[in-house]
Amino acid sequence: TKSRKERGSRGITAFIVDTKTPGFTISKKIEKMGHRGSPTGEITFEDCRVPAENLLGEENHGISIMMKGLDVERTVIAGGPVGIAQQGLDLSVRYAKEREQFGRSLANYQMIQAKLADMYTQTEAARLMVYKAAALAQESKRGGKGTEIHKLAAAAVLYAAEMAERVSLDAIQIHGGYGYTLEYAANRLLRDAKLYTIGAGTSEIRRLVVARELLGM
Repeated sequence: TKSRKERGSRGITAFIVDTKTPGFTISKKIEKMGHRGSPTGEITFEDCRVPAENLLGEENHGISIMMKGLDVERTVIAGGPVGIAQQGLDLSVRYAKEREQFGRSLANYQMIQAKLADMYTQTEAARLMVYKAAALAQESKRGGKGTEIHKLAAAAVLYAAEMAERVSLDAIQIHGGYGYTLEYAANRLLRDAKLYTIGAGTSEIRRLVVARELLGM
């Protein structure tokens, strides 16, 4: 909550709010294009009274509480797109082997082979980058501005998220017209992948984080 509005981000205080607190309600379920198995809703705080012992950290230092876990959060989130891309690759390999065109399976066509090779290469590159970020997050005593994990975590989720979009689009292309139908899973992968370029910091913000760390800004 903004405890000192005139101080901007330095006037935010963090609290834990029990969901049984009077005035706390889940007011509306939000329908999303992807990640439909994970419910999302609006929450409302109307005259909620929260006891002082629910304070997180110090008063007016809520932003530091929020930022402390940001690098770990980005690293964890980066694993999601890798899983989406792997699923897209697996589905595409299977479909390419099973689907026949002009008397031959799709797997025999060089353009399909090239797409599959690119999908595999990008997925593995992202996977290794996420593993490196996870190992560094495990070793790091702190994160935030001026640390290697701050830069690498942002770069890992940036690359993984945009990679998953590309691989999902390739999966749809390999499936042809079927990829555009709800009957096949390829379209769902693209809808799910899009969240990762927006949620928990957009691709644009992640690029700024990486660039500013490189430049020491």
